[in-house]
Amino acid sequence: MRATRLPRDPGPAAWNELLRPAPPPRLLEENVTADWLVIGAGWAGLAAARRLTQLRGGDRIVVLDACRVGEGPAGRNSGFMIDLPHKLSGEGYEGALAEDRAQTAMNREAIAFAAQAAEELGMSEEAFVQCGKINAAASEAGEAHNETYARHLAAMDKPYEILDAKAMQALTGIDYYRNGVFTAGAAMVQPAMFMRAMADGLSGKAVLFEQSPVTALERQGGDWRAETPQGSVTAPRVILAVNGHAESFGFFKRRLMHVFTYASMTRPLTAAEVTALGGQSRWGVLPADPMGTTVRRISGTGGDRIVVRNRFTYDPGMEVSDARLQAVAHDHDRSFRARFPMLAGVAMEYRWGGRLCLSWNGVPAFGEIEEGLFSACCQNGLGTSKGTLSGMLAAELAAKGNSPLVAKMLACDAPKRLPPEPLAWLGANARMRWGEWKAGREL
Repeated sequence: MRATRLPRDPGPAAWNELLRPAPPPRLLEENVTADWLVIGAGWAGLAAARRLTQLRGGDRIVVLDACRVGEGPAGRNSGFMIDLPHKLSGEGYEGALAEDRAQTAMNREAIAFAAQAAEELGMSEEAFVQCGKINAAASEAGEAHNETYARHLAAMDKPYEILDAKAMQALTGIDYYRNGVFTAGAAMVQPAMFMRAMADGLSGKAVLFEQSPVTALERQGGDWRAETPQGSVTAPRVILAVNGHAESFGFFKRRLMHVFTYASMTRPLTAAEVTALGGQSRWGVLPADPMGTTVRRISGTGGDRIVVRNRFTYDPGMEVSDARLQAVAHDHDRSFRARFPMLAGVAMEYRWGGRLCLSWNGVPAFGEIEEGLFSACCQNGLGTSKGTLSGMLAAELAAKGNSPLVAKMLACDAPKRLPPEPLAWLGANARMRWGEWKAGREL
């Protein structure tokens, strides 16, 4: 199984750029053997490696990643670990009641796993804080979305609080939002800081090789052999935690949707700009409409900054051009100006894109796909919580068989086959453009 393509991510990984330079990477430059191999050092991969150290601490565990920790998709998200229903592919976030209750319970297991890691590894609140989330409405249609969502939460027996326009302004400093729905279970992270801490926490328990992409994976007797440009790892059990790139190894062909989303981050705000903005120094809001704009204000390492994230594109080739990134930048600037007129002179310092993987029917690509080869892929746009969940449960499945949570993951349907190209490309992008147009002021 030769990898047909390697990861390519557009723009800098801004969250990682804010941190001190990482030590030089450890490259795989020899042929090694291990009891376990984890391919991918993102949310799923590092969760899988950490769980393996808990379950099989005496075993030799090797982790391979194609880039540096925090530079790939794991460090390119907007930094929310969401527990409640959060579907990116529908008109609103809510789905079937029983399904949403079950998914919420599983997402909360993932957040608890991350919280335990944050506490054990001494992470700061900048790296991880379980502070809840707000679905913010900027229009009458957005308010209607929030009303529907609140009714769904009530039916799920999940507590929430409605924040009026005044409360939203006190939080954000801006008068853009009409209301918000606050729920307490989600966490906010500085994703690259969290990822680096998770990787550092493996020291002495597992061996991590960065900038060592797997170019081929083959079965040799009872073992798997993963080749990299300068070495190889041979192990009887492998956890594939590469999200959409599972298809690059020949798995789940035509069953995974490769979507990019985009974000921009301002330069540090000056003291005068911070005063003009007002509001709290750290906050984040998700749009009431799934196709709207996510906004975060961050402070700490790297200064006081604003992050905006919007726009989605379906790209089955798993790459986007610099021209695409520049075109999306105009939408980010427009969204920023609409929300922050008092910061008219503030420019964006970083712009980037990040890969998502979705399935047509919203299910993971999870389980033992060949003897000794386990997949923890396809997070359906919620890589922080569902990636963590998938990784920890893949480790449990591989190491000790079954558990109630593993059984729930295995009970999911298989990812549904996509329509042929170019129909899938035309249909997916047309639907996303229509959704963005309908989002209106929420975008």
